[in-house]
Amino acid sequence: MSRLDQAFVALADPTRRGIVVRLARSEASVSDLVGHFSLTQPTISSHLKVLESAGLISRRKVAQSRLCKLVPERLKSVTNWLEQVQEIWEGDYKRLDALLSELKQVETKEQKR
Repeated sequence: MSRLDQAFVALADPTRRGIVVRLARSEASVSDLVGHFSLTQPTISSHLKVLESAGLISRRKVAQSRLCKLVPERLKSVTNWLEQVQEIWEGDYKRLDALLSELKQVETKEQKR
C-alpha cells in the first residue's frame, strides 16, 4: 500500500482526523489526547499506531510520557492529490459554464426571432 493510500486510510476515521487537527496545534502526550477525546488509552494508542504507520505523526519518549507530533510533510502528498482532483473539477466546471453560456446565447437568439 502506498503512503498516499495509508494516509487516506488513516484519515478516513473522524477520531484520527481530530487527532491530526489537535496535533497541528502542538505536540501532545497520549494522556493529553485521552483527556481531549474522552477515549480510553488503548483506543487512543490504536489510533496513534495507524497514524504513525501512515507517517502522519511521530512519537518520542520523554521521561514517562510518549509525545506525539504531527509530520506535516506527509500531509503534502494528500494535499497534492486533492489539488490535482480540484484542477480536474475546475476544468469540468469551466467547460460546463461555457456550454451553458453558449446555450443561453442560442436561446436568446431564438427568442428574438
